[in-house]
Amino acid sequence: MSGPGSGPGAARGARRGGLALLALLALLTCRARCEKASNVILILADDQDVQLGGMTPMKKTKALIGDAGAVFVNAFTVTPLCCPSRSSVLTGRYPHNHEVRNNSLSGNCSSARWQTGPEASAFPVFLSKQKYQTFFAGKYLNQYGKKEAGDVGHVPPGWDQWHALVGNSLYYNYTLSVNGVEEKHGDRYESDYLTDLITNRTLHFLENRSPQRPFFLMLSPPAPHSPWTPAPKYQKQFADVKAPRDGSFDKPGKDKHWLLRQPVNPMTDSSLAFLDSAYRRRWQTLLSLDDLVESLVSKLESIKELNNTYIFYTSDNGYHAGQFSLPIDKRQLYEFDIRVPLMVRGPGIKPKQTLQAPVLNIDLAPTILDISGTNLSSVDVDGQSFLSQMAPSLRNGTTRPFFLVEYNGEGHPTTDPACPKLGPGLSQCFPDCVCEDAFNNTYACVRTLDAHDDLQYCEFADSEVRVADEVSLRVMNVSVVSPSRSSLCPQSFVEVYNLTSDAHQLENIVKRVDPAVLQTMNQRLIKLQSCQGDSCRDNK
Repeated sequence: MSGPGSGPGAARGARRGGLALLALLALLTCRARCEKASNVILILADDQDVQLGGMTPMKKTKALIGDAGAVFVNAFTVTPLCCPSRSSVLTGRYPHNHEVRNNSLSGNCSSARWQTGPEASAFPVFLSKQKYQTFFAGKYLNQYGKKEAGDVGHVPPGWDQWHALVGNSLYYNYTLSVNGVEEKHGDRYESDYLTDLITNRTLHFLENRSPQRPFFLMLSPPAPHSPWTPAPKYQKQFADVKAPRDGSFDKPGKDKHWLLRQPVNPMTDSSLAFLDSAYRRRWQTLLSLDDLVESLVSKLESIKELNNTYIFYTSDNGYHAGQFSLPIDKRQLYEFDIRVPLMVRGPGIKPKQTLQAPVLNIDLAPTILDISGTNLSSVDVDGQSFLSQMAPSLRNGTTRPFFLVEYNGEGHPTTDPACPKLGPGLSQCFPDCVCEDAFNNTYACVRTLDAHDDLQYCEFADSEVRVADEVSLRVMNVSVVSPSRSSLCPQSFVEVYNLTSDAHQLENIVKRVDPAVLQTMNQRLIKLQSCQGDSCRDNK
């Protein structure tokens, strides 16, 4: 006699139940796989500081991205110069791993070696594999499109639509590579102003996208980079604004590397007038970028994509305007040059968040790939996703207590005719013979930032020998020593700052720090300078 639940009827019921369960699993699997992934937009400003009020003109951007999502108040670039920094954004790697040293072809900026190496595995390549529609508009890398760098016909892999500026930032009278075809522009505001052109082409792309597939946009406007050309309607804005006079403004670079000790102090009236004018015009150019953000968010809302789109807003590096009597530039190890704005809105990110954990520009690539569903273990990056910090329910993650900032100084092998007394080996010199860079302005820093410490430890590839001697070594193809990778090297010039008590880095405390602390920082530096991939994320 058959017991309860046995017999042919029960068997058929069990089969039907099993089939129903399989159908449900298939439906759930399809839903997980078939739902369109989130869209991503990365807006990368050029030379926008955060320490000197660089976000002040961006009222719409702060409201539409920052207030609608997360603001990272401790965001840093791993190198304070355009091409190396942008290469880090694209690859998720420290400069010692992508090997872009400066803005020149010889420094590997958009060189053939870059194109066949790091560029071939930049994060847009992985997005393309995930079936994202990809669009680029604006400044790419400083040497992009030059004849020695593949000319305008070179379109990096991973991009469906390509509208890239040839060379460095301009607002008028520039050349674009439009999907590999040269397109020249003049000085007519309505058709040529680059920030507005990027806006218009972005809106056109969004209007004509395929709604069935996610999209990734990288928008890289020139603002607020020199030559600081504002749109006509904004040329009279901020007439009374001057560069801020607080903090390290026009302070002598006492006990710092020689490059910081050479500016005239106090600054001349002509230098002050120049940097104030530059500061105003930088803000004026940012107003058009603020309009871009407003138009973009409005368009996303009208096509019903805003709630499924992550929007990142950041810059490639910071900037200075009179700090330590240096007129205007970037390239230095101090907070004003290495801190950058970073705001993100998107699915799962609660509005009006202020996040304290340090985030680096090498984290952008893994975060965007994390959003796309890419398996991060298959990607060679030094950074880490910070999706968990913005939206903890989406991912588990860890923060880092310390990280690396590195920079390779640039100089000319011959003396600047305007400044013969300085000798060779310098660059970025102003008419009053204040120079912003030199061959031996090469440094590596460990920045420690956690609940207990706010410290910076930096070693220069320089024992403060004469720059001319270093130039001679370079001309003879003798290697110039990098900051120590084996022990605390007496040949390296060292700067140390406690930012808890000295937020403006006015006092180099290297001679007063506990030697055990110096040794710990040096060992961290050695480890980070040779790290790659997982070892860059190992904070033990």
